[in-house]
Amino acid sequence: MSLALVVIPWFSYQYLREMEDFLVDSQANAQLLTAEGISTLLNGRSDLFDDLPLSPEGYEQLFAHPLENPIRIDGQDNDWENILDYQIGFGGFDPQDDSPTIPNQFYLVLGEHNDQIFTLLHVNDDHLVFRDRNILRLDLSDHIRIEFTGSDGTTKRYVVTMTDPGVTTAYPMSDWRYAIGAAENRIQGFMTQNENGYSIEFRMPLEIIGSTSPTFGLVVVDVDDKDTRVVESLTATLPSDGKEAFGLVLLKSPEVLRIVEGLGYSGANIQVIDRQGRIRVDEGGSQLSPAALDEDADQNWFSVISFLLDSLYKLAEPSLRATTEEVESMVIKDALAGTPNFQRKFSEEEGEVIIAAHPIVAEDEIIGTVVLKQNTDRILKLRRDGLTQIVNFSVFSILIFVALILAFSVRLARRIRKLGGEATDAIDIYGRLQTNHLLAETESGDEIGDLARSFSGMLARLHQHTQFLENMPRTLRHEINNPLNALSTSLQNLENDPSPQDQQRYLNSAKRAVMRIGIIVQNLADAASLEEALEAEDFEVVDLLALVQSYIANCRVTHSNRSFEYKGTQNSVLSEVSDSRIEQVLDKLVDNAVDFSDEGSTITIGLTTDNNELTLFVTNYGPGIPTNKSDNIFDSMVSIRETDTRMHFGMGLYVVRVIAEHHGGSVSAANLLGGNGVTVRIKLPLYKTQQEISENQG
Repeated sequence: MSLALVVIPWFSYQYLREMEDFLVDSQANAQLLTAEGISTLLNGRSDLFDDLPLSPEGYEQLFAHPLENPIRIDGQDNDWENILDYQIGFGGFDPQDDSPTIPNQFYLVLGEHNDQIFTLLHVNDDHLVFRDRNILRLDLSDHIRIEFTGSDGTTKRYVVTMTDPGVTTAYPMSDWRYAIGAAENRIQGFMTQNENGYSIEFRMPLEIIGSTSPTFGLVVVDVDDKDTRVVESLTATLPSDGKEAFGLVLLKSPEVLRIVEGLGYSGANIQVIDRQGRIRVDEGGSQLSPAALDEDADQNWFSVISFLLDSLYKLAEPSLRATTEEVESMVIKDALAGTPNFQRKFSEEEGEVIIAAHPIVAEDEIIGTVVLKQNTDRILKLRRDGLTQIVNFSVFSILIFVALILAFSVRLARRIRKLGGEATDAIDIYGRLQTNHLLAETESGDEIGDLARSFSGMLARLHQHTQFLENMPRTLRHEINNPLNALSTSLQNLENDPSPQDQQRYLNSAKRAVMRIGIIVQNLADAASLEEALEAEDFEVVDLLALVQSYIANCRVTHSNRSFEYKGTQNSVLSEVSDSRIEQVLDKLVDNAVDFSDEGSTITIGLTTDNNELTLFVTNYGPGIPTNKSDNIFDSMVSIRETDTRMHFGMGLYVVRVIAEHHGGSVSAANLLGGNGVTVRIKLPLYKTQQEISENQG
């Protein structure tokens, strides 16, 4: 029963899930509206995307991919795992005749984090030539060239050189031969050797490139002979005249970035992507990290239960938990096709993220899309707090409920054991009743009290029947012995052959004895079959006032040595009864009243009425009911007569009780206040007409 309370937190959890879906959907729509607002600012501003060709012919696209964390500059690619698959290979050209050399001279991958450009190069070179510190020219060794147009419109050049494996040095250049100033410390790099050549990592801030230039180009210069130091090949990302054009490195669009930064929308990642899928702006971050959420959850002592509920929740949402990066690309693709939409994505690193995208339009043509990404940590934290409260309340409620049920069960078991013990002790090992009632729980108002009262009533009836059976032999012996003795004496006298006159007298005495025995047997038979006879009786509406008055008139004739009077109502008293049985009741009561009253005394018979019942009573003056007999005078074969020459089996009042109960009434007896008489009252239901019933209901 206590475990049934689990349904309460389950329904509460279902409610939280519904609320979570509602909040997530609201957040998604809010993100979509925000993306629409940003795209509205960019609609018609195709010039913002013209600082790079929207579709540069012959250019292989090369992007600086957003990085979640900064790269450690150590010449290794172990922290480039997330974007290493995006590296692109570039083939080399002979600087003398521009003829192609090896197909893939180097592999390049670029990343961007916090306004820093990170570059990883894997260069194929079978002969490494390092820079000689004693030579001022910087083009006589293997090196990396960087070229871009600065904010002032002039061409900027830098060379990254290596004197040995390890830290690299960058210098500003004019004609790729001599440095024009001190080393540029903001460009930091590190070079390591490998079996195919060397790898180099370096980073530089975007401020070096300038706020208006979105691109820069890279050239890998190969020198194989450290004696002649002749350049063997140049491998570039910049286009060469008449040759295959390689991609420019694409960075952020500064003007678009200023617009997005000016919106001040915090707690979300905003990307502006052109129609070629190139990221022009990548601004902002997530609202709350999953680690912070877990840390907050660990501080709660219900974190284990919350974790279990979260696990069930994850099992209940397999479609969400199975999402991949394809969701994001699908959202962007739909937005570039002109359909604003949003999706939910899940990853172990970011948690659950909502991605919303809205297209940017210029002259009825889609030129890009705004992508807004935001995690649902606040909603998840709200759900976790709700789960904690539910768990607190549920555990507390279940503990209280278990304690109450346990206390109730213990008390119930104790009461049942007490009742069972008393019921068992009511009968001895020989099957004899020890008592005619129970004391335990009979005053209780619940079902156990009803059961105890039922047991007590059953014991009372069994006791009555047992007394009947126990009294039967004694009564029969007493009542039958007298006529048997008379019969035996008469037969003995006849046997002695007396005179004819005596024979007739003895025969008459024997006949009277036999008749008395027959009357005894008939009385016993009538008492035993009374209840069956009552079942066959037909009831009819009788005016009991008229019946009682007629009965009193008859009694004045048959019992001339007593005075009879009527007391009570003078109105008609209607009741649905068997009139012959009511007269039988009056016969029994009047016989008792005559037997227990003095000659010449008055016997009162009366009727009173109440709302729904009537009371028929018979009062006589004489000895009262003994105290020890007051509870069982209406049982069978119970008599309080001390001396009487007539046959009495103690069945009279028993017959009165049976008839009264059969009519839906009850019977009681009480001594008069002075103790000089007895009143027996019979309560019966009144008969009401339909009009009286309607008036009472009204």
